[in-house]
Amino acid sequence: MAPTQAFLSFGALPLANALVAPDAPSSEEERYPLTLTVCTSCRLVQLAETVDPAKLFRQYVYLSSMSPAFVEHAGRLARRLIAERALGPASKVVEIASNDGYLLQHYRDAGVPVIGIDPAVNVAQVAAQRDIQTICEFFTAELAGSLKARGEQADVLHANNVLAHVADLPDFVAGIAAILRPDGVAVIEFPYLRELIENLEFDTVYHEHLCYFSLTPLVALFRRCGLAVNQVERIPVHGGSLRLFVQHAGAAGPHPSVADMLAQEIAWGVADNATYRGFASATTQLRDSIPSFLRQLRARGRSMAAYGASAKGATLLNYCGIGRETIDAVFDRSPLKQGLAMPGVRIPIRAADELVRARPDYTLLLAWNFSDEIIAQQAEYCRNGGRFIVPVPSPRIVPAEADSGHAPP
Repeated sequence: MAPTQAFLSFGALPLANALVAPDAPSSEEERYPLTLTVCTSCRLVQLAETVDPAKLFRQYVYLSSMSPAFVEHAGRLARRLIAERALGPASKVVEIASNDGYLLQHYRDAGVPVIGIDPAVNVAQVAAQRDIQTICEFFTAELAGSLKARGEQADVLHANNVLAHVADLPDFVAGIAAILRPDGVAVIEFPYLRELIENLEFDTVYHEHLCYFSLTPLVALFRRCGLAVNQVERIPVHGGSLRLFVQHAGAAGPHPSVADMLAQEIAWGVADNATYRGFASATTQLRDSIPSFLRQLRARGRSMAAYGASAKGATLLNYCGIGRETIDAVFDRSPLKQGLAMPGVRIPIRAADELVRARPDYTLLLAWNFSDEIIAQQAEYCRNGGRFIVPVPSPRIVPAEADSGHAPP
């Protein structure tokens, strides 16, 4: 195994989705080191430490359907693949980490048989209530082999925003190879490392995300399992992501987009250690500038809340040391989160529709990857004078104020 080089330590942080009761003793809250490293050989960015997956995923508070924009993103992709692959009642679509059925429901409604695979018991129950057949297990090569033996291979396999969660990547990819029909296609989406680094998206780093991907190491990984990345697309979701189309080697010729992106990554600096050192330095500066920005507003008597009890929000609040002395409450649409508190900092979580009544002067937008959607949903709050603060890549106020859009008034 090639050595890795550490380039950014966040210290010891609580698990980002381990929301707590507001009155729970802080002594019961576990913290784990969080350190980014890069492989000196394949250039895979990964965490130095791992946490037992059962602690992270058996009960899960993130429901994909809470974002209408993300559900529509999934619907567009499903409609595209139904048309391009001529899917119908004799086809099979499988999704790994299928969550609450946000994607598979579009295939089901079009008459295409589906199978979801998700280890979170509570989330799988939500999917089952929507008539989405869901296997409540972690996806492995062994599970894929058993499905293949039952004739449950996939014409289309989806794996959206799950690759980063996988501790044993070779086993996971071997499972994809097993479950995919000879002419099938795996469509895999994940946040793009280049976007993370260029836009200082440090808050997307947390214990669930074991790896942070560029295309470069993935091409080699799939090749070792008899698969080929035949097409790649950049898409805007989650702060900037990649979408890969993966097939059995030889099933189709590569699209020019693959070679083009590999060349772009070399030019960008995927193999240059200075790329990662620069990100670490800029992140450290941003860690200090975000709370400074908020303190200046507080010093002028402004009230402040946050929006989006997201995992990235937990990283940002804990890494930047922002607690109840600055933020009065975090507002969120998910009933699974309301009434609990953010891990570590213990800021209470309230229902999103209470934001208008609370009327804080400023609201820190922790779920900034859905900023357009959230600001549109909270139009009344903005009409009443409320303003959002988008924290990355540098703190800024939206809608911009007349006298200053980038610094406290």
